[in-house]
Amino acid sequence: MAGKFMQAVWYTSYGGGAASLKHVETPVPAPGNGEILLKVEAASINPLDCKIQKGMIRPIFPRKFPFIPVGDVAGEVVEVGPGVENFKAGDKIISTLGTAGGGLAEYAVAKETSTVQRPSEVSAADGACLGIAACTALHSLTISGGLKLERNEPRSNVLVTAASGGVGHYAVQLAKLGNIHVTATCGARNIEFVKSLGADEVLDYRTPEGAALKSPSGRKYDVVVHCATGITWSTFEPNLGPTGKVIDITPDGGAFWTYAVNKITFSKKQLQPLVVSTPNAKKLECLAKLVKEGKLKTVIDSSYPLSKAEEAWAKSIEGHATGKVVVEP
Repeated sequence: MAGKFMQAVWYTSYGGGAASLKHVETPVPAPGNGEILLKVEAASINPLDCKIQKGMIRPIFPRKFPFIPVGDVAGEVVEVGPGVENFKAGDKIISTLGTAGGGLAEYAVAKETSTVQRPSEVSAADGACLGIAACTALHSLTISGGLKLERNEPRSNVLVTAASGGVGHYAVQLAKLGNIHVTATCGARNIEFVKSLGADEVLDYRTPEGAALKSPSGRKYDVVVHCATGITWSTFEPNLGPTGKVIDITPDGGAFWTYAVNKITFSKKQLQPLVVSTPNAKKLECLAKLVKEGKLKTVIDSSYPLSKAEEAWAKSIEGHATGKVVVEP
């Protein structure tokens, strides 16, 4: 598509939030070796995208400007670059562009190694949401937490904080696939929603019981998937089992300090900061299969056209979306 142009949204410096997003016309990118050009049908905004804009992970992932944000997409293959063997024009796909971004546009370039076929039973919007959010939930439970997505005996106990959010709502569902007892926290308005995902116990985080994270049935947690902020180790520690783990997907300086102290003191209870869980084709394929089979569902809080991408960005920054925020060019 050399010489053709597309609509896109970019920003030209760090900071500025939704107000700094600019609608532009820019050349359609060309796929390089091992790359795929796709027409974007849906893109999912993640907290990581907003952190990149704020410059919070600048030392790890410095940006070149102008920058088209968002890495989780689904769409249709338009063209393939040299060396691509598993995809052809017309294929429906799910892909993660990683921190390279490019998703807030009509077309984007993805690596073949980070792309999977999208089953016909999985919508573009549902597929686009499986990248960072669902992969982080999967990684937290199975890799960091050591649990299996099959019957766990003896039955494990898991706590999911901010369970109505992007990562949280996937974590609840995935844990239930493993016959795990799930306690969850969320705001009062989302209690019935989180119960509908399969949670066995749901706490309103604004109540004293919810703030203390205590299981109503008196259980101690084997794994905590911590998707919220502002909860200290001293709150988690008494609620953990003898070898309980807190997988902190929103770590701050205190989390890294706790991690170091636990290691130095050989504590059997651990806090593990998870800065970025990189999605890959294997995880995406597993998750897409679960959606196809009806075992996992994506809950979409709201969907916006590309022309209103700044509204979607603001909704994501707000941090109170139930499920995922999607842009559909």
